[in-house]
Amino acid sequence: LQPQGSEKAKTFIHAFLKRSMPTMKGEAIQDMLTRKAVVLEHYPKKKTKQKRKKTKGFTAKQRRELRLFEIEPEQQRYAIFLPLHELWKQYIRDLCHGLKPDAQPHMIQSKLLKADLHGAIVTVTKSKCPSYVGITGIILQEFKHVFKIITKEDKLKVVPKLNNVFSLELDGFISYIYGSKFLFRASERSAKKFKLKGTIDL
Repeated sequence: LQPQGSEKAKTFIHAFLKRSMPTMKGEAIQDMLTRKAVVLEHYPKKKTKQKRKKTKGFTAKQRRELRLFEIEPEQQRYAIFLPLHELWKQYIRDLCHGLKPDAQPHMIQSKLLKADLHGAIVTVTKSKCPSYVGITGIILQEFKHVFKIITKEDKLKVVPKLNNVFSLELDGFISYIYGSKFLFRASERSAKKFKLKGTIDL
């Protein structure tokens, strides 16, 4: 390609501007060329962002209607959940870096208070309701106010936390849970700060 001379370039620009701006007079075009820089800009159309719809979970009423937390009668057997208890024991040993004889009891207690108790074997040691005392079994479900426990007799017991004291034993360490101070969901306890001192009147 041969480079165009200045006259050809000027003629081309005048013709281009006249086609682009037919309403503008020649004097105005000349004034624009001599006094101002011509900037040809392209404004792309703004893309509208589509709002993501948040997926709504089930309400408490819907969960009850769907029976999401119900354990079928044929599955209410103690032997089925013994492997879950073995997994829980290994989980606690890893959490406490091994339950050694020289381990500090308060350190183990603080970790147990925040630990997941699904699979733990607990016993009701004290209660305002005498019928709860002595119930022993594996925790299958923990809710804010109750534990669901499967006993060795394959009976599913719903035990309230309020006004009950629970004990759990692992590798010689016995820990006590004061249910009235434990009215939290399992997911909430991990961020909760517990006071290690203190008792409960039964």
